[in-house]
Amino acid sequence: MSAESTPTTGSADFATCDLYDADESLQSLSLQLLNLGGRARFTGPIRTIRCHRDNGLVKELLNSPGDGAVLVVDGSGSLDSALIGDMIAASAIENGWAGVVIHGVIRDREQLAEMDLGVRALGSNPRKSVKDGAGEVDVPVQFGGVSFVPGATLWSDADGVLVSNV
Repeated sequence: MSAESTPTTGSADFATCDLYDADESLQSLSLQLLNLGGRARFTGPIRTIRCHRDNGLVKELLNSPGDGAVLVVDGSGSLDSALIGDMIAASAIENGWAGVVIHGVIRDREQLAEMDLGVRALGSNPRKSVKDGAGEVDVPVQFGGVSFVPGATLWSDADGVLVSNV
């Protein structure tokens, strides 16, 4: 798929299957993340955070202008504590984020399902994380066979997650 025919950032008019059929160089996330937000289809430029059981940076970044971006959080696949919940998700919506993709878990699952935010994660756990702010922002992260590079484009729908190469 050429850059001219790729749906624009923020557009909800795409299907990941069609995107991949048109451009097999797109990266396809093999990890089977659950669709846990109220927005089933979302796209945007990638921002990243790498952290482990600490959502201080997640909270800080989602409290800043998102401009239609998608936050990809590499939480090391930890199921021990949630990296976002309903209050942080509400901030993300208020600040214009399109969605979050979390290699980890969330909490407030029922509330997030009703919110206009794309949320993909491994599952849920009611345990809060610490908020020390440990981690890294806007660094390349890898999981599920995909390299998530800040500035690349991410598309997510019911069939999965695709990422452009930068």
